[in-house]
Amino acid sequence: MKFFIDTANLAQIKEAQDLGVLDGVTTNPSLMAKEGITGEENIINHYKAICAIVDGDVSAEVISTDYETMIKEGEALAALDSKIVVKVPMIKDGVKAIKYFSKKGIKTNCTLVFSAGQALLAAKAGATYVSPFIGRLDDISVDGLALIEEIRLIYDNYDFDTQILAASVRHSAHLLGCAKIGADVMTGPLSVITALLKHPLTDSGLAQFLADHAKAAGK
Repeated sequence: MKFFIDTANLAQIKEAQDLGVLDGVTTNPSLMAKEGITGEENIINHYKAICAIVDGDVSAEVISTDYETMIKEGEALAALDSKIVVKVPMIKDGVKAIKYFSKKGIKTNCTLVFSAGQALLAAKAGATYVSPFIGRLDDISVDGLALIEEIRLIYDNYDFDTQILAASVRHSAHLLGCAKIGADVMTGPLSVITALLKHPLTDSGLAQFLADHAKAAGK
């Protein structure tokens, strides 16, 4: 299972990279704005800075919603770095754009997916990744993990190459649920990844080991 971090914060991306478990980054206009990154040139430079930190794929989202402009924006983003994955919304023109990019060998991430049918369309169009937003489904009392199960079954039935990128992952239970089902990738905040480090028995066990070592050393 690949671990992506969903942020535009360079310090958090570097921390995740230094931990040794980071496989990629996902971003969107909201995350860029959260970091105060505005203006086309600044956004482009920020994508380049992210690519300089990580070894894996970096999703960069198109802003337009019509086919022609999405193609123009996507090709410009893909030209920035070989790590860039063009993030395209699950709309009619978005599916058409994914097919175009697929034929051109440009990696894509179909975002804002909330149903198995949408995921099937994305895979048929040749998306590299499909991003079902499980946290947002949970917010409206719909089981987000059940959607991951549906998509996994469909993709396995037909051997689609599209990777399931579980997005809007809110906590470690989400992450572990996705891992049990067989999601290819999860993306979430750094806190979701670091939460996996924590267990009270680890803390108490380490404290005991250190205390015993201190006694044995005569301290």
